[in-house]
Amino acid sequence: MTSVFFPSVVKGPVKRSAGLDSRRAALTILEQVRAGKPFDVALDGALGTLAPADRRLAHELAAGVLRQRSALDSRISPLVSRGWPSVAPNIQDILRLGTYQLSGLDRVPEHAAVDTSVTLAREAGGARAAAFVNAVLRRVARGEPELGDESSDPSERLAVEHSHPVWLVRRWIQAFGIQGTEGLLRWNNTRPRLILQPARQSLESLAGRWRAAGFEVEPAPHGAGLITNESRPADLPGFAEGDFIVQDPAQALLARFVEVHSRSVVYDVCAAPGGKTIALGRLAKTLLAGEVSPARARRLGENVRRAGSGREWVVVADGRFPPVRQADVVLVDAPCLGTGTFARHPDARWRVTPEALASLEKLQGQLLTQAATVVPTGGLLVYSTCSLEPEENRTRVDRFLSGHPDFQRERSNTVSADLLTADGDLSTIPQQHGMDGAYAARLRRTR
Repeated sequence: MTSVFFPSVVKGPVKRSAGLDSRRAALTILEQVRAGKPFDVALDGALGTLAPADRRLAHELAAGVLRQRSALDSRISPLVSRGWPSVAPNIQDILRLGTYQLSGLDRVPEHAAVDTSVTLAREAGGARAAAFVNAVLRRVARGEPELGDESSDPSERLAVEHSHPVWLVRRWIQAFGIQGTEGLLRWNNTRPRLILQPARQSLESLAGRWRAAGFEVEPAPHGAGLITNESRPADLPGFAEGDFIVQDPAQALLARFVEVHSRSVVYDVCAAPGGKTIALGRLAKTLLAGEVSPARARRLGENVRRAGSGREWVVVADGRFPPVRQADVVLVDAPCLGTGTFARHPDARWRVTPEALASLEKLQGQLLTQAATVVPTGGLLVYSTCSLEPEENRTRVDRFLSGHPDFQRERSNTVSADLLTADGDLSTIPQQHGMDGAYAARLRRTR
């Protein structure tokens, strides 16, 4: 194990800097994400009883560091004489937080960015850590280092500049071209706005109620929800009553794409957190919502109780072993890399690997094959992901159809034609459609 190098010692009394609570919370979030917690879970646990302004700043700092980690590291690492890997992970996070404030947040004064970071370093590693962080950030504030020529490899340049894994950037350049990939990377590094969908009240009723209460809202793309600049849905009228849910337009459009009828029995195979369950449950006769994780099933149940129609039933079940004999409509919203949702999940980009993709492909095939066994003749099987990767989308469906001649693709007339592929599958691309990336295919059983 390499040792941490700290060049000097800070002398004198420890000072308490203003704004520390938000920085401490941001550091806690980063540490928990590094330990494997999803960003939203770490966020909920770390914000606690912070004041609203501190909550917003902590969220912005943690998300900003995750979105710009590669660029921040490339700025800091030349200033560490013993090499960036020699710095302890928690001190790396503190340096990233300080550098992000110095380079990405104009409203934060330089002294506040440096002083709070030095205090965090002192708390984490003592006087030597504080001196080290102080020295590095003072050099960052002076505009050091002067960066050399950019890489001639566009994938490497874009990966560093926009903080994404280079292997993923290379894939996207092949799929979208350099310009399209750069647009996608910029989208992923933009903090998304809150988008709300109707549940127990209509969209028109919600819009009127919120505007009357002084909240600004505007239509989401393709009329799929309402956009607001508010950051806490619980502050909006109607949240406790379950009048609305938080859901990206791509997922709301998926619910349209499925086309559930009032006499349908629906089986939602991988249902948590429940947005699609609630949307489809409003239309179906009965909906069985399955979730393999007990913890996620509890969250699913809470969401259904708050905003559901009463026709949804939650069960802990592995989709590879369906808990139902037959259903008119089966939705497999499969576990995937989630590359279409990096804007909402800034930590996810650092967890995806080619090995994870291969493992998920296998699971997706198993889920789809087993789900098909409970679809009757004339029934509908819908496969969907929030991924941009063809192996998880079109290629997965093609493979399924090649082994299941009793199913065939079916187009939908409920979503705009510009969201459909040549095969009739739903496909949303963030930089093109202004929403999360998503994919879905309707597969009708013909015999």
